[in-house]
Amino acid sequence: MVGRLAFAGQENKGLAHMFTMMNEARQKVGIQGLAIAEGAYQQAREYAKERVQGRLAGSKSGGAVAIIHHPDVRRMLMAMKSQIEAMRAFAYVMAADMDRAHRDPDAGERTRRQARVDLLIPVLKAWCTELGVEIASMGVQVHGGMGYIEETGACQFLRDARIAPIYEGTTGIQAADLAGRKLASDQGAAMAELVAEMRQVALELQGSTDTQMASIGTALAAGVQALDDATVWMLHALSTQPDAALASSVDYLMLTGCVCGGWQMGRAALVASRKNAAGEDQDFHRTKLATALFYADKILPKANAFLETIRSGASSGSNLPIEQF
Repeated sequence: MVGRLAFAGQENKGLAHMFTMMNEARQKVGIQGLAIAEGAYQQAREYAKERVQGRLAGSKSGGAVAIIHHPDVRRMLMAMKSQIEAMRAFAYVMAADMDRAHRDPDAGERTRRQARVDLLIPVLKAWCTELGVEIASMGVQVHGGMGYIEETGACQFLRDARIAPIYEGTTGIQAADLAGRKLASDQGAAMAELVAEMRQVALELQGSTDTQMASIGTALAAGVQALDDATVWMLHALSTQPDAALASSVDYLMLTGCVCGGWQMGRAALVASRKNAAGEDQDFHRTKLATALFYADKILPKANAFLETIRSGASSGSNLPIEQF
């Protein structure tokens, strides 16, 4: 009997070590997605500054300009830049949470931080790697036809990015972990705490007398509400329609990542606004504010679209007979 108990103890310890290893590996792969996205962005940005093609919009005179002057190219570069900044901030915050889960002097805080890590590591891994692919692909698009050949190297970023959503657990596995294990294990308690924290940031932004800051807060508040509504739906579906919950789990994960990114961009905007007002490195902090505003205007609205796809459940996919696929 003693031998069996000792073996069970060792087995539980082994499982704990395995999950620690998995969290560490998934964090590193998420950061890999971020790093490849950053490389793709830098290459696309420099190419856009050098490649001369076309005139300014509405101009009937004057010579050709670098493509970075064209609105659609600027849109792509801003989409790349803003999401990379959101991913980086999220990854840093998660790294700090992992450290505090191990080293915070307060035992209660260690438990709280570990719950946050367990909840969001699947999001860090999958959201950052999926965006890595999307951003690398956008980098190819900025280059145009030159991006599709080997000379520029833009395609190499896309090839390198494509493996990251697969190994250390595919995006579908990460989504099933988030919804089926993490969310279900505490009936959404860790997510509810996260939502409350994000709402406080949104309220602080909305209370600003600066209209742009307030609009960032409004967009973040809408995103957080979408995440809260989606969580309620997922918890109900997990107990009543588990197939529907799993069918919606990737959208739920991407919604979580999108809103967590908005949360970090909102926090950055608050700091940048204070420092800009104090006259500290104003060019840098104005850039941070512009990037946060772009994320709020162009990226965060996707949260409500994710919510609607989540609520649709599995019906459209489950109605088709397997033979008809």
